[in-house]
Amino acid sequence: MKRLLLAITMIALFTATAATAQTVILVRHAEKAEDGGSDPMLSEAGRQRATMLMLAVANARPRYIITTPLRRTRETAEPLAQYAALTPEVIGFDEGVAAHVEAVVARIRALPRSAVVLVVGHSNTVPLIARALGYAEAADMPD
Repeated sequence: MKRLLLAITMIALFTATAATAQTVILVRHAEKAEDGGSDPMLSEAGRQRATMLMLAVANARPRYIITTPLRRTRETAEPLAQYAALTPEVIGFDEGVAAHVEAVVARIRALPRSAVVLVVGHSNTVPLIARALGYAEAADMPD
């Protein structure tokens, strides 16, 4: 529940940011399964949280979704993608975290000014993306 509140807080912060007319909904992936190796799927609680995320953001009408290649981010975005008939754009880590953050921010900035975009990241990328988009007070996130 604490993570959902954090996600909703991030939604409110980015919707209110005056630096851009875009709405960026930036969330960390939902809870992952404990036994999934380096690319675990979502746990049952995580799947429920992904559905709650979809319900929380559907009225904002996101038209773009950005995830990483890892299952947990793709599965977190899946309920919204299915509901809104969207295909998430996957931005990888091949060049490292800094390059990933740069690519995500560049993609967001390339979207129309009226765009509403859901970005599903990780505890080590969400704060960096938030800061790169101009939200200097973005706090680090626990894993």
